Amino acid sequence: MKKELTEAKLFINNIKDKFFTVLIVFLSIAMVIPLILILFYIFRNGIMAINWELFFNIPKPTGETGGGVSNAIVGSLILIFFACIIALPVGIASGIYLSENKSGKLAQIARVTVDVLQGIPSIVIGIIAYIWIVVPSKSFSAISGSVSLAIMMLPVVIKNTEETLKLIPLSLKEAAYALGVPYHRVILKVVLPAGLSGVLTGILVSVARIAGETAPLLFTAFGNPFFSTNLFKPIEALPHIIFKYASSPYEDWQSIAWGASLILVAFVLFLNLIAKVVSKKWKVKF
Repeated sequence: MKKELTEAKLFINNIKDKFFTVLIVFLSIAMVIPLILILFYIFRNGIMAINWELFFNIPKPTGETGGGVSNAIVGSLILIFFACIIALPVGIASGIYLSENKSGKLAQIARVTVDVLQGIPSIVIGIIAYIWIVVPSKSFSAISGSVSLAIMMLPVVIKNTEETLKLIPLSLKEAAYALGVPYHRVILKVVLPAGLSGVLTGILVSVARIAGETAPLLFTAFGNPFFSTNLFKPIEALPHIIFKYASSPYEDWQSIAWGASLILVAFVLFLNLIAKVVSKKWKVKF
């Protein structure tokens, strides 16, 4: 009798295990299908607009056919570059501080601040940058756009840096201290190189996040139909020109918006793939 009950329980458990496995596979497929459909739709509509003119020409005046988004591509790269210059030193330094100070009031306040900052909507950050920079300077500019994007980068960089450096064994630092190495050199020469993969992954993920942000740029960079690299003047960006052209009544502009969308999505996917490669290839095993 006991043997029969045991066999019945094993049979029921096997059924439950198989059902749970099937459920997980089904939900995983259900999660991937929307992404595949979105990418397919963007590729199908965007590939028709991809040509040399799209990459190397600026937008044509309203009513004229053709034109490109070269000004938006260069503008996006400028915004991202200066956002990195602003955010990375602050983000990495903050991540180091939090990893070295696991307790303490200032560290706890900083962690709460990072969590809150990560949850602030991008449009609110755009308004803040507008009040801080655009209103006093009385001009939209690439600098104000970079500042708003840098603020959005900070939480991702700080969190990844902190969590990565927490995983570094204490024995590495103790060995460096035993050799008489000063604290700042221990951090720069031992701790950071050991956690380089996590720090780089955080940087790439944060760049991928800000690359497609539109809302902050509406209040800061504002857009520019001409080719401009002046940091103190309005500048165009891919997300902004996509928003502008996709909502226009002109089919030619809508086609360019699809092409620009494909370029932007390809760039973001490329950054995410590089982040995956970096996290696996440069991962230090202790």
